[in-house]
Amino acid sequence: MTGRVVFIGAGPGAADLITVRGARRLAQAEVVLFDALTDPALRELAPAARWVDVGKRGFCNSTGQATIDALLVRFASQYERVVRLKGGDPSVFGRLEEELLALAAAGIECEVVPGVTAAIAAAAHTRRPLTRRGSGRSVSLATAMTREGRLQAGGPAQIRSDTEVFYMAGRQLGALGRQLLAAGWPADTPVCVVSRAGWPDALASDHALADLAAAAVLHARRPTVVTVGAAARPVVAAAKTTARDGAPARATAVTT
Repeated sequence: MTGRVVFIGAGPGAADLITVRGARRLAQAEVVLFDALTDPALRELAPAARWVDVGKRGFCNSTGQATIDALLVRFASQYERVVRLKGGDPSVFGRLEEELLALAAAGIECEVVPGVTAAIAAAAHTRRPLTRRGSGRSVSLATAMTREGRLQAGGPAQIRSDTEVFYMAGRQLGALGRQLLAAGWPADTPVCVVSRAGWPDALASDHALADLAAAAVLHARRPTVVTVGAAARPVVAAAKTTARDGAPARATAVTT
């Protein structure tokens, strides 16, 4: 018997951020291979399924990619409906390519259901659009950590996006700031740091690039997204009220 594997983006945090299609596919699963950052409440959508933890976390013991690939192939030979449940969106730093290749080599059919990635959740939490008309026309998503565990950030100014969003940099905030400064980013570049984006206990803080290291204590041991550049600036809302003394009230920044 050869089953079918569905990759589902669970979204960046709370269970209700999964898409309708994702929830429907999950409810049909016989076995679910799930990531570390998926909400345990999602089990309620597939209570009869077999749930297998294949989570990965930086600087921690994790399930090897080769093991995950082998489990997908094995379970697809034993079950008709296999779900690979990934945090965020499967196509964004989700190692989807390797798993697709493993299934293709085994002749196993699959489907990919998109999800909300952490950069989008961070933008929603802070109410700061990732694109801005006239000033923020390009966005790049990057993981600051290489496969070998080295921090890698920054690039030539001529190929730099208006906004750069860094995933998996929570323990490297000071080093990330130094590398971006060395790459030519101005010291006063706005930076917005959001940890546990998409969860009720999400935290956000604002910094100049030169002071990014100061965010390390607030966001310690929490999954963190770092937005640098145009989209890190607060949206300024024009005040429609007046101060008590009758003078026009000043515009206030929309923050959390």
